[in-house]
Amino acid sequence: MKRLLKIFSKVMGIKEVLITEETSKEDTPAWDSFNSLMLVSEIESAFNIKFSIQEAVSIKSVKDIKNILEKHGIILI
Repeated sequence: MKRLLKIFSKVMGIKEVLITEETSKEDTPAWDSFNSLMLVSEIESAFNIKFSIQEAVSIKSVKDIKNILEKHGIILI
């Protein structure tokens, strides 16, 4: 989970300690369409995976990202 938090923090410009699984687009002002694309790109690079279009557009929270990563066989602790 630490790696994901580091990426999310970098892209959204918020401190890691403020990020939880419940962190969502609704409570993160910087989470706009551009940063959504940046987030997906950074996660794909860091974890060496490729999101489908459906997966990328379905992301609304950190928990959604964690669930998608698990579907790709990446378990975050």
